[in-house]
Amino acid sequence: MTATIDTTAPTGTALIDVRDMSSGYDEAPVVRHLDLTVGPGEVVALLGPNGAGKTTTLLTISGLLKTMAGTVEVLGEPVVGDKPASIARRGLAHVPEDRSLFFDLTVEENLRLGQRGGRAARRVSQERALDLLPALRPLLKRTAGLLSGGEQQMLAMARALASDPKVLMVDEMSLGLAPVIVERLLPVIRDVADSTGAGVLFVEQHVHLALEIADRAYVLSHGTVQVSGSAKELAARRDILEVSYLGDEAF
Repeated sequence: MTATIDTTAPTGTALIDVRDMSSGYDEAPVVRHLDLTVGPGEVVALLGPNGAGKTTTLLTISGLLKTMAGTVEVLGEPVVGDKPASIARRGLAHVPEDRSLFFDLTVEENLRLGQRGGRAARRVSQERALDLLPALRPLLKRTAGLLSGGEQQMLAMARALASDPKVLMVDEMSLGLAPVIVERLLPVIRDVADSTGAGVLFVEQHVHLALEIADRAYVLSHGTVQVSGSAKELAARRDILEVSYLGDEAF
């Protein structure tokens, strides 16, 4: 049974608005009847065990997967029938699980690929991204393939931020990184929302760290929402999280 501890984003303010969405692969649904919202300046965590449907959800919101049922709106417009590039131009940036960097290009060249607008606008957006991730400044001329795992993740984030997004989605920022690096990088997600007003939806395997920076969270299991609510209340209800298939090892 789904447990709801808190409400969704205030009506009329959602930057991401998912209603009764089902999505999957080869006509086999992975996510079923999902309701999810993200508001301006809000950080929302999408949690759950491997195979729960978290990545599928992000891919569907980005338009990379088609919905099987229900509706998905990004920045007030439906995703159905729109191309991923059009959704990105609308103001959505997606940092995928594999980071999707160009390893033979420099850090600066990778950042340019995320920029939009004229020269002045591009310069401002790049500086904003580097202000949030200052460790990249001395690495601008370095080839992306020579960066450490943490530096590559920072570059993937910075490239997304260089597009000056209104909505940011991040899939498993911590994947393959040492815990000490994760603790340094995850707060950047909070900083993005607070400093730019963008809505952020992120997938994260480190549950306790995710709940420290999030406003709200949804917990998926077997493709459906088992728990949703404020991050503060969910963090205080470990018993509910355990019942939602996260298990002790997630903490």
